Amino acid sequence: MAALDGLPPLRDVIQRHGLDARKALGQNFLLDLNLTQKIARTAGALEEATIFEVGPGPGGLTRAILALGARKVIAVERDTRCLPALAEIADHYPGRLKVIEGDALKTDFEALAPDGPIKIIANLPYNVGTQLLVNWLLPKAWPPFWQSLTLMFQKEVGERIVACEDDDHYGRLGVLCGWRTQARMAFDVPPQAFTPPPKVTSTVVHLTPRENPIPCAVGNLEKVTQAAFGQRRKMLRQSLKPLGGERLLVKAGIDPARRAETLSVEEFCLLANSL
Repeated sequence: MAALDGLPPLRDVIQRHGLDARKALGQNFLLDLNLTQKIARTAGALEEATIFEVGPGPGGLTRAILALGARKVIAVERDTRCLPALAEIADHYPGRLKVIEGDALKTDFEALAPDGPIKIIANLPYNVGTQLLVNWLLPKAWPPFWQSLTLMFQKEVGERIVACEDDDHYGRLGVLCGWRTQARMAFDVPPQAFTPPPKVTSTVVHLTPRENPIPCAVGNLEKVTQAAFGQRRKMLRQSLKPLGGERLLVKAGIDPARRAETLSVEEFCLLANSL
């Protein structure tokens, strides 16, 4: 990347600014610049797009996105120690990088979105990644403000995102993602690619919104999935008892003796619409 964009190697940047990755912030810095470019390319063409990034840290992925031609990057970073390193990247790409100091969980991304296609690309902090994904899956309007999500998670979370019925990883997250998006795992990232190396393998997941997901009240779907998977080893007549149990299941045309992990996304939507 140093040859590609003329900026110093990331290790030098981290050392110069004293940027040790902090566990409390869910930080693991990605230093393999071939990998950051691979992540950015997974999002497809970037030239006409504005990219939202969360937790850029010293800016390895930010640099890859900009070097591959993104029109603009809007990065949200809560660690003030990283801001000087990101300012150097902004100076190198005048007018193309805007850094917002703040908490991504409290950021209204839709309000920040300019005209034109929006893509979200991020090596998400482990401690907030799943909640951010759920927030992006459940905006007020659909189709959403974003065109695609290219996100890195712990591999276990990635497996939950893409899981379908009769899969051990299938749960609430798989239902929400399957309902509103088409999701695929793009590739794994080994621990040694990070500083410090996490104890688990990571994976990059790419999600695109379904144009016309099954009509369904979000609140009802969340209630049904929470109850069903909260006691996933029990028959649905038991786990859904607080929501109507057998009566609700019969109304939706679903066998009360089945278990949560056997229901398709369509069947969960049926249950939600029967509430």
